[in-house]
Amino acid sequence: MCSVMHSSLARLRRSSLDTSLPVDRARVLDTLVNNLEGMAYRCLDDADWTMLFVSHGCLELTGYASHELIEGGCVSWEELTYAEDRAGVRSEIAGAIAAGKRFSVQYRILTGAGDVKWVIERGIAVADETGRPVIEGFIEDVSVRHRTLKALEHAELRYRHIFEHASEGIFQTTRDGRYLAANPALAKLYGYATAQELIDDLADIERRLYVEESRREKFRHLMEAHGEVVNFESEVFCRDGSKIWISENAHIVRGAHGEFICYEGTVQDITERKSYQEQLERQANHDLLTGLPNRNLLADRLGQAIARAERLGYFLALVFIDLDNFKFINDSLGHTAGDELLVEISSRLRRCLRTSDTVARQGGDEFVLVLNDHYRVNSIISLLERVLVEIGRPVSLSGREFQVGASLGVALYPQDGGDASSLLKHADVAMYAAKDRGRNNFQFFTHELNHLADERLNLETAMRAGIDLDEFAVHFQPKVDHRRRIVGVEALARWNNPEFGSVAPDRFIPIAEETGLIVPLTEVILRKAFAAAARWLPIHGHAIQVAVNLSPKLFLGEEIVNRVAALLREAGLAPERVELEVTESVFLGDSERAVRILGEFKDLGVGLAMDDFGTGYSSLSYLRRFPLDIIKIDRSLVTGIEHEEEVAMIARAVISLGQSLRKTVVAEGVENQAQFDFLRFQGCNEFQGYLIARPMPAGDFEQLLARSGGQL
Repeated sequence: MCSVMHSSLARLRRSSLDTSLPVDRARVLDTLVNNLEGMAYRCLDDADWTMLFVSHGCLELTGYASHELIEGGCVSWEELTYAEDRAGVRSEIAGAIAAGKRFSVQYRILTGAGDVKWVIERGIAVADETGRPVIEGFIEDVSVRHRTLKALEHAELRYRHIFEHASEGIFQTTRDGRYLAANPALAKLYGYATAQELIDDLADIERRLYVEESRREKFRHLMEAHGEVVNFESEVFCRDGSKIWISENAHIVRGAHGEFICYEGTVQDITERKSYQEQLERQANHDLLTGLPNRNLLADRLGQAIARAERLGYFLALVFIDLDNFKFINDSLGHTAGDELLVEISSRLRRCLRTSDTVARQGGDEFVLVLNDHYRVNSIISLLERVLVEIGRPVSLSGREFQVGASLGVALYPQDGGDASSLLKHADVAMYAAKDRGRNNFQFFTHELNHLADERLNLETAMRAGIDLDEFAVHFQPKVDHRRRIVGVEALARWNNPEFGSVAPDRFIPIAEETGLIVPLTEVILRKAFAAAARWLPIHGHAIQVAVNLSPKLFLGEEIVNRVAALLREAGLAPERVELEVTESVFLGDSERAVRILGEFKDLGVGLAMDDFGTGYSSLSYLRRFPLDIIKIDRSLVTGIEHEEEVAMIARAVISLGQSLRKTVVAEGVENQAQFDFLRFQGCNEFQGYLIARPMPAGDFEQLLARSGGQL
């Protein structure tokens, strides 16, 4: 049975072979040649490159049909060849034919439509059927490839030019800290004459470059976690041993298969900026005269002290000090003597306290003590008695001896207040009680002394009614540019009450924030400000911007962005005409929430400003991290700017910082021409203050626009 099956299979194979047809090689070749993208050809080696045969691809390649190109047609291949390339093409082909080799030459042709194409021609000299020498080959369009290569060449040239001439350092390093490449700017930054000197000498970045060795490990950790570092700041050594601060932006370069190749990035020298930051931080958080922490740093220290007292269960004492007879000395001997006295008292207070305590200057002749870790009130009393003795010792001023006393008010945590604000308020109340009891003594806070609470309660009740009765109005204070052209206004709340009369904002705004009335109050102010602004026509070709301050509590509240958007729609006012001002306190709590809200406001289209810049604890970090458009220099940095060098120095630094960060810088509290001229010369963008105009009702502002044409 097996032999029968084998025989059957054999017959089947023979039958299959017998029915197969021979391959028509000429047909296959013809199909191939005429369907390739490009032109197959046979031509003579003569002056015209006379074509004897061209494939169908000639039409797409040249714009000419085959009968127009072959012998006797309307155009020869020599004519199609770009005039400037003809000699080179002929020389290349002639050399290959003489050597009996194949040739490949790239050149340009001019098509029937007048277009220039780059082609590559590959061929060889052979004998035809009669023995006549001919050239056979293939020509294809490589214009796209040629343009791509040229673009790559130009890109590489541009990159090399940027690399060599960039003003910031550029580098490539290995993971273990060796330089693979560096540009001249980086070499110069680190004190080397050439980039190669830097690469050869600085072979161990981790130990030789960073002042803090762990920075390189931190750099690597961030790279591996995120694939990049952004604004990575470090202190580094230069070649001569000096130190500078740098900021690095870098990323991981990977190959086609994801393998690590190198770290690549840029380096900037931020030493000057760091110096400015440290100087501004110092000025913002320390009293210029005494060097003591100011009220900004005091708030931070007090917050830490409260947390420590709560954790350990000890007493925390907050002491408010007001010097007695200081005004007499200051007025009779002059401000210089007054300053000397304040410096001396500051030194004495420091000597009284332990390193764990804090002495701060609140302002004027007022000081604040934060006394930590007391488990008995008696120890606090002993310390306060020593403070009074130290302050009361004679002090020599202008060749004469004087004695000053002090009135001290004391508030204890936790019984007199659970937060910094309450403790400060109650210590202040106790201090006034000490003054009433003859001065040069101390008094502890008692609730019977807190008569201010009654006024607060009455004002709160009146405010609730005043909002319902529409007692609150909006006044507008113009802002101008350096030519004193009006560019915007700040909307300011004003309250006139039948019982209390004109109530200053610094009295009712804190109450509104504490009680939650800030929400309906701000809505009233926004609605009135937006409605007024919608009526104002553009001046000097620009719309007038209206700025409104948002309190931290309102800013971080629910639906604030939607509320503002609804009020804009109600007034028919474009978001681009509105600036919302916030203070840095909005960032002290949930900074991530603050960032999200700022982003939503940016998406809405309104401008964002940091108000009272220069008075906060961490303003610089906020400027770097958050999307703010404007910084407003606090009036405290403008007052005295024309005759106090230290104030002028701080203002210059703030303006320079704002310019570097590409923020619009607005100066508040400009009260005389000298201040205006100084700020304008330093590059301040906008100005606001009594020199320009006082806050005024909307009608008065519209009349001002009509009279002045927007020029003040």
